[in-house]
Amino acid sequence: MQIPHGQIVSMGENRSERQVVVEVKSSITCERCESGKGCGAGLLGKQGGNKYVEATLAADLVVSDGDHVSLMLEPQNILRAAIIVYGYPLGGAISAAIVAFAIGLSDIAGALAALAGIVVGILVARIRLKNTRCLRDFMPVVVDRLSAARD
Repeated sequence: MQIPHGQIVSMGENRSERQVVVEVKSSITCERCESGKGCGAGLLGKQGGNKYVEATLAADLVVSDGDHVSLMLEPQNILRAAIIVYGYPLGGAISAAIVAFAIGLSDIAGALAALAGIVVGILVARIRLKNTRCLRDFMPVVVDRLSAARD
């Protein structure tokens, strides 16, 4: 996976964290992602245009508006996000289908139970993602200043 680079558009502070908005070029250079066989970023990246991303600054990093920087999201946080977004609905569907089978419901009732499990999984994921602490874990971090702003 490529480390995204961007340019700082604005800076601010939120509580004790220094936050910035970074304009990131949305081009995808990973061949697997570009062909749609990777993590899915290739499908999303084809929409074109630049994206604006909120990020926190690493504690010892000194940057200013217009600086070019690199961003990072911890790999374990990417996995956690994927589990919440995909795993919760899938787990809900499988659990509901198992319960429907265990109590002897018809195939149609089992399918409806699985669908209900997906909906419950989506709702649980949405509730989990609305948690401020959870969202902070999934916010990218500016880890390196690549070049200074040109005046």
